Amino acid sequence: MRPKTHYAKSDDVHIAYQVAGDGPLDLVWVPGWFSNIEANWERPEMAYYLDRLSSFARLLMFDKRGTGLSDPVSVTNPPTIEQRMDDVRAVMDAVGSESAALIGLSEGGPMSMLFAASYPQRTTALVLTGTFARALTDDDYEIGMDASAVRPMIDAMADAWGEGLIVQFAMPSADNEETRRAMGEYERSAASPGMARALMLLAMEIDTRPVLDAIRVPTLVLHRTEDRLIPVEMGRYLADHIPGAKMIELPGEDHVPWYGDTDRFVDEIQEFLTGARRVAEPNRVLATVMFSDIVGSTQRAAEVGDRRWREVLDRYFELALRQIERFGGRQVKTIGDGILATFDGPARAIRSATSIASSVRSVGLEVRAGLHTGECELTESDVGGIAVHIGARVADLAAPGEVLVSRTVRDLVAGSGLVFVDRGEHELKGVPGPWQLFAVQA
Repeated sequence: MRPKTHYAKSDDVHIAYQVAGDGPLDLVWVPGWFSNIEANWERPEMAYYLDRLSSFARLLMFDKRGTGLSDPVSVTNPPTIEQRMDDVRAVMDAVGSESAALIGLSEGGPMSMLFAASYPQRTTALVLTGTFARALTDDDYEIGMDASAVRPMIDAMADAWGEGLIVQFAMPSADNEETRRAMGEYERSAASPGMARALMLLAMEIDTRPVLDAIRVPTLVLHRTEDRLIPVEMGRYLADHIPGAKMIELPGEDHVPWYGDTDRFVDEIQEFLTGARRVAEPNRVLATVMFSDIVGSTQRAAEVGDRRWREVLDRYFELALRQIERFGGRQVKTIGDGILATFDGPARAIRSATSIASSVRSVGLEVRAGLHTGECELTESDVGGIAVHIGARVADLAAPGEVLVSRTVRDLVAGSGLVFVDRGEHELKGVPGPWQLFAVQA
């Protein structure tokens, strides 16, 4: 659910802000040069990022003056970095936050650094993501951008404001027509073209290098190694010049953290601020698990020899995978001469199992299979849960050439035309209660 928008008074300017989550620490998210706190939640990737942050903290979000839902300001007199610090204090005061950690993204980073140096008593920690102390080159700062190249880029982005041109720099992994359209809508809701240009030009004038040594709060610098907008060298400079700062470089070319590996990004922030990483919730789904293995494999291997048996196994796995994929299944793994696969429908799982049994006879093999449908915990590389154990125990009881299923599977495929033979009730090792099993009739 989208948090309610409130307003805090900073001098004579109204600053729009939201609060999400109720974690034990306060976390102020300082966005880049433009934002709209309500439109943030309409973008699934960004909403997920904010949800992750608010899962372990009370997350304070705001639109800087002149952007989003906050009061507009003069394009010819854009807000100073000191005024923006006042805006952060106003939001913290409005929610009764005495101290908070700050996350500064991109152009929001320099202001966060200055705030931490100026108000250490109100700053518990500092997280700097894809940001810089100075954007342009200087005599003693060769890693900056060339001013002669930056101005035409700013002009081009301002002239095309509302068309999502920034996608190619800030989120290149998602650079497509749909992302540019959505980003264009976001741009129009976050700032006018003139304000966008003024704020970009202002960002080029910022230089917080003199205050880095004065930052005395725990600091984490997160930067993607191939960031197209702010080179990683600028992040390394921050880590080298802020006392005690920790630098973590993450793979990827996206500038904003809600594209690319968002979970890894937030995991690092969560661990730095709380001392513990998120325990990922398993993806629990209803699925049909199928176990199959070769009957008499040890004897056959001894008869034909290791080399020939390896060839037979390779052919067996090839044929089995073909039938699993044919019926929309996913081969999870192979264990010796056994196969574990999952399906989103029990009838397809049964037909896959019978097709495997039929096809492998061409290489002189006989298999048996066991199936059960239940709630499973899915990951990218494995599957777990009691349903998996039940499927394995059913397979153990299958006779050579037999496809054996639990009553759950039999009941779910009623009307499919499949015919079963009752094999009676059985005790499944490690699973409570009697289980009625059925063999699929050829």
